[in-house]
Amino acid sequence: MPEISVGDRVSWNTSQGRTRGSVTEKRTSDFEFAGQHFTASSGDPAFIVQSEKTDAKAAHKGGALRKLKS
Repeated sequence: MPEISVGDRVSWNTSQGRTRGSVTEKRTSDFEFAGQHFTASSGDPAFIVQSEKTDAKAAHKGGALRKLKS
């Protein structure tokens, strides 16, 4: 799996289908986002992503993201 970094263009699944956007933050410690608790570590980070279509932000683990070609 390619390493994901801030600024990368990625896609992820939603209930409406596949969504595209970019990584705005990389989190390496546990955090709260949109009322949910997320676990993260340097070995298993989580990412805050922003949708290209709606500008909405979401948190996902790296395994849920697919890095797109620029």
